[in-house]
Amino acid sequence: MSKSQEYIDQNIRKFEEELFDLLRIPSVSTDSSKKPAIKEAANFLLNQFESFDLERVELFETPGNPIVYAEHCPHDDKPTVLVYGHYDVQPSDPDELWESPAFEPVVKDGNVYARGASDDKGQSYTHVKAIESFRKTGQEIPVNVKFILEGEEEIGSPNLVPFITDHKDMLECDMVLISDTSMFGKDMPSITYGLRGLAYMEVEVVGPNRDLHSGVYGGAVENPLNVLCEMIAKLKDEDGRIQIPGFYDKVVDLTEAEREASAALPFDEEAYKKSLDIDAVHGEKGYTTHERASARPTLDVNGIWGGYTGEGAKTVLPSKANAKISMRLVPDQHPKEIAELFTEYFNSIAPDTVKVKVTDHHGGHPSVTDLSFYGLKAAAQAFEDVFEKEVLFSREGGSIPIVADFKKVLGVESILMGFGITSDAIHSPNEKFSLQDFHRGIKTSARFLEILAEA
Repeated sequence: MSKSQEYIDQNIRKFEEELFDLLRIPSVSTDSSKKPAIKEAANFLLNQFESFDLERVELFETPGNPIVYAEHCPHDDKPTVLVYGHYDVQPSDPDELWESPAFEPVVKDGNVYARGASDDKGQSYTHVKAIESFRKTGQEIPVNVKFILEGEEEIGSPNLVPFITDHKDMLECDMVLISDTSMFGKDMPSITYGLRGLAYMEVEVVGPNRDLHSGVYGGAVENPLNVLCEMIAKLKDEDGRIQIPGFYDKVVDLTEAEREASAALPFDEEAYKKSLDIDAVHGEKGYTTHERASARPTLDVNGIWGGYTGEGAKTVLPSKANAKISMRLVPDQHPKEIAELFTEYFNSIAPDTVKVKVTDHHGGHPSVTDLSFYGLKAAAQAFEDVFEKEVLFSREGGSIPIVADFKKVLGVESILMGFGITSDAIHSPNEKFSLQDFHRGIKTSARFLEILAEA
């Protein structure tokens, strides 16, 4: 066992306590009142890097939240790895569904429960501690490393692409390492080689100029909530096929080899349904559940509101109704093109009794990494060395838009080395992260750098 691996084993309790301190910081990027917490989380990470005596550690201010940057590049003949992660988190609501307060970490059954535990503080912190394992044992880091940790991922990273574009020379690297995905299951080390893209829309349907009495006006004036529901129903057919004209025109179909690889993964549909407490799955006809959730495009309503929702009754015909709708995209769908197709179709199915407004909030491109990439092979070997199991390769249904941006701006592949699992309840109440996998994640990160140095 190397000195770094021994150091990780000897200091894992200290690492856990540090993670708990980071999880206590409510760095919610969607909430402007949490700006001080955002700054606190950034400074926490900055202080960590400064304690490692790296060549460069800097806090970059942006028009939004700050970016933490660190680098140590002593080698002329070794690869350079850029580690990306984010320290901002989702809101905790609905708080009443948490079994313990979202920002007071609780350890139970080998997991730490807190907002951000898996997405993405716990996962990205593994790489911070891996660097410490070399620096604190008097060893040189095996390869050149750079870190970019942002505070706006949960709001679409509006300032990240301008930052990497403006600092392209500073961020030059051979590959990007990201831990913001999941393993295929518990004790199933996995590398995600494909991600879906995203087009996120908001729609508003407006009828009369004010809320009306449903008894006086009902039946004579169109109800925007009724109209919105009818319009949403026209977005997909009963087989789950999206009805927007042109939506599938550029979709790259799954190859037979990809479908065979997907079918070979240890996916248990009965366990999947049981974990969600549902009796049946649903999705696009002609595809398996795993294919639908990882490699096919989707359209889903994420929220819908309007009218009276308070206690008791209020017979109101609402003036307007709203919904938020996301579409997950696959190669070669372009988020802007899809947003335009959605807007055109949604306006076309609106009756003349209402006015419609469509807002394109943000989006991201899908991505697929070449399985022959040497960095991916090094990551797979690191997983196998630490977990002592053969690694699985899978595509994932989530979106990390920056992966495609790194490819476009820096011209490099990204390695998605996830240590969470799908049951970690990210974005939901009672988010958790396995402390065993936090430990193994640090060791895998350190081992990856060692293997990469020998490639």
